[in-house]
Amino acid sequence: MNNVKIIECPRDAMQGIKSHFIPTEQKVRYITSLLRVGFDTIDFGSFVSPKAIPQMRDTAAVLKQLDLSKTESSLLAIVANVRGATDALKFEEIDYLGYPFSISEIFQMRNTHKTIAESIRTLDQILNLASQKNKQVVAYLSMGFGNPYGDPWNVDIVAQWTEKLIGMGVKILSLSDTIGVADGKTIHYLFSHLIPLYPHIEFGAHLHTTPSTWHEKVDAAYKAGCLRFDGAIKGYGGCPMAKDSLTGNMPTEQLVSYFNQQKASTNLRAMSFESAYNEAVKVFS
Repeated sequence: MNNVKIIECPRDAMQGIKSHFIPTEQKVRYITSLLRVGFDTIDFGSFVSPKAIPQMRDTAAVLKQLDLSKTESSLLAIVANVRGATDALKFEEIDYLGYPFSISEIFQMRNTHKTIAESIRTLDQILNLASQKNKQVVAYLSMGFGNPYGDPWNVDIVAQWTEKLIGMGVKILSLSDTIGVADGKTIHYLFSHLIPLYPHIEFGAHLHTTPSTWHEKVDAAYKAGCLRFDGAIKGYGGCPMAKDSLTGNMPTEQLVSYFNQQKASTNLRAMSFESAYNEAVKVFS
């Protein structure tokens, strides 16, 4: 039986909400409910400029109110620069720093206001800082399955950047279907070629999807050997730059259903998941 890690991403679900600010207490309640489920990791917040992502400006306040004494889940925070990494590393409770690295020059500029060359230097600094604090960095290879902006993209470019990031010291690499353009064939090809090449590296799938394409994407990644999947309950959130308004995060409940059918172990507690699902409906309704 395969053990599959599910990374729940309330940060990705919440960060794009601009109509109102979700109160800190409500975020704490929701993330607390997720901590009871048994997810491997909770991508709970980000240390980025409040001007860039106002919804995440209370990440430190949320963290201070979380009771982590009864959970096995690890915490991951997204950072986009050295200052954010330094802020995140002040908190012992955070296990992982997530860094979004794009192989698209245009998207890298839109997302972090950096060129690819600048982003590589930033990642190098973050890896060094994290190492000093015995933390790990999860690198997200965004635009990992295609590029709508006209930048050069093919599987060889993805392989070259994979080799580059691993050479820098990245040990967890999540291939990201940033705007939902991936298809099963490309997903299967990349994972089935990269995973055997780097057996000591943990590869993940951060897939965005429409309601009709989730199964094809998860099935392709899992059958190619991927055992780490990001999701968000009900598929909330996702990249606002996706052309199809139905494109959202991979719905966690679909991941759970799929892995139950595959008889893969996710270590999730069904009753706690149901409770967290109900809490999500309150947060995002």
